[in-house]
Amino acid sequence: MAAAGQRLVLAFDFGTRRIGAAVGNELIRRATALDPLPARDGIPDWNVVTRLVEEWQPDLFVVGLPLNMDDSESDMSRRARKFGKRLYGRYGKPCEMVDERGSTREAKTIARDFGHRGNYREESVDGLAAQLILESWFARDEGLPARPFG
Repeated sequence: MAAAGQRLVLAFDFGTRRIGAAVGNELIRRATALDPLPARDGIPDWNVVTRLVEEWQPDLFVVGLPLNMDDSESDMSRRARKFGKRLYGRYGKPCEMVDERGSTREAKTIARDFGHRGNYREESVDGLAAQLILESWFARDEGLPARPFG
């Protein structure tokens, strides 16, 4: 495993129909959106996840945690935590959760600014949301305030 500050990180924006994915490197603190993973009721095709892990060889996972605005847990945040625990259990890599409130809304705003037509089922922004989550994690890890979404 690479030393802290030089790790390759695979990030996920958990969802019930799709799970956004992004990859980034701590050293340059930049993330790139990947194609979203299809999911059925929040469960991905683990063979697809395995191929992603084998391709990128991450040192760490980051999963967005969808908290309520009052900081309380929701059903989705519990499911996202469960997804993170499954990543750790399957691949033996550490997994950190990061507050992702507003990341999807911010991803939609960015996409609209670049001409997205608004059909998010056909043209998802899940990868972009995962990218924003990972960049927020990089900022927090650097001691900067996390990027406010929305």
